[in-house]
Amino acid sequence: MKKLFMIAAAASLVATMANAQTTTVETTTGAAGATVRIEPEYRTKIRSYVTEHKIRPVETRERIVVGAKVPTDVELEAVPSDWGPSVTKYRYVYSNNRVMLVDPATRTVVHEID
Repeated sequence: MKKLFMIAAAASLVATMANAQTTTVETTTGAAGATVRIEPEYRTKIRSYVTEHKIRPVETRERIVVGAKVPTDVELEAVPSDWGPSVTKYRYVYSNNRVMLVDPATRTVVHEID
């Protein structure tokens, strides 16, 4: 009986680990309840892009956070197409070592990529 229990527990653990590797990150934020889905491989591309292109962080008086509006004097950058199809409609700002996806129509931060 113990052996059967141990096998079942190990199988459950393996299934959980496999699921964790394929999980997408989904965040719902903003007044309109925008949902942003970013697969893990795209998150890696986004982080690499910032490092490889030596993107300079934006400095503002207020901290740029999810749900807040980006000040009008901050330039919103176009999202590269290789960041994935789910984020190309947004713009981005790099601030405090974070890539912030911004809805260009409202200038509201909808997702933070850490």
